[in-house]
Amino acid sequence: MKKLFDGLRRFIAEEDGATAVEYAVMVALIVVVALGAIQSLGNQVNSTFQNVSDEIQSAAGGN
Repeated sequence: MKKLFDGLRRFIAEEDGATAVEYAVMVALIVVVALGAIQSLGNQVNSTFQNVSDEIQSAAGGN
């Protein structure tokens, strides 16, 4: 039991764990920003293709 507490005490005292948490937070923020950018870009591309489709249908005499 003493070994467990000694190991836990060393883990808390070390700064490697804090660094890993900082990197995890940074990666999570990058993922959130990337997903937002991808979604925005996807919406813009979808809108562009819809406009092209509408123009083609209009030029072909469709509704």
